Amino acid sequence: MTSSRRYWTVASLLMLLTNVFSGHPSTCRPDEYPIENRCCRMCSPGEHVKTDCKVSRPTSCRPCSNQSYMNQSTGLKHCFPCTHCDEGSGLKTKASCSPTSDTVCEPLEGFYCVEFSDNDCEAAKKCSDCSTGTFSNGSFTSCRPHTQGNTENRQLVKAGTASTDAECEEHADANESQLKLTLILVTSVAVLSALALCAVCAVIWTRKQQTPQCKLKK
Repeated sequence: MTSSRRYWTVASLLMLLTNVFSGHPSTCRPDEYPIENRCCRMCSPGEHVKTDCKVSRPTSCRPCSNQSYMNQSTGLKHCFPCTHCDEGSGLKTKASCSPTSDTVCEPLEGFYCVEFSDNDCEAAKKCSDCSTGTFSNGSFTSCRPHTQGNTENRQLVKAGTASTDAECEEHADANESQLKLTLILVTSVAVLSALALCAVCAVIWTRKQQTPQCKLKK
């Protein structure tokens, strides 16, 4: 599918290099192309050169014919052939060819793109079914294993399919165990804090009892 694009791109580059190294002027403006000893105005996108300019006349341009396009200003005497989206290669047309843009291809239903060029798909492969225990939601390039629900802390709520993952939640007894552990920790901290406070109070009281009392003289 891409061979024609690459061929015409190479051909365009060769034409420009030939003009440069054959003594053609190299001081042409960006919207001009060199030919012999002069610079000619390029044709607009959607056109190609019919006849080169002369001293007495400008460049003559012609619209691209059916099934051809030119997406840039050019000095070429032909337009690029439109790309064909080959169904045998798993491709279909996403956007039709126009005088100023090439065809844009995308994968057929049941295929996925394996070779991209800008927003265009140049090659596609057929999707294969996910094996048991795996799934793909359509955005993965390979199947992924289902989330495991039948474990010590999780239980399966909804089994996975070839296109969806399994749904799981924590066991009820696991939640209860977590709550019990939290209560034990809170209670332990409270008891230890109370014991520490009692110990401090006991030390203070003992010191007060041991302090000698001064007697007043009559």
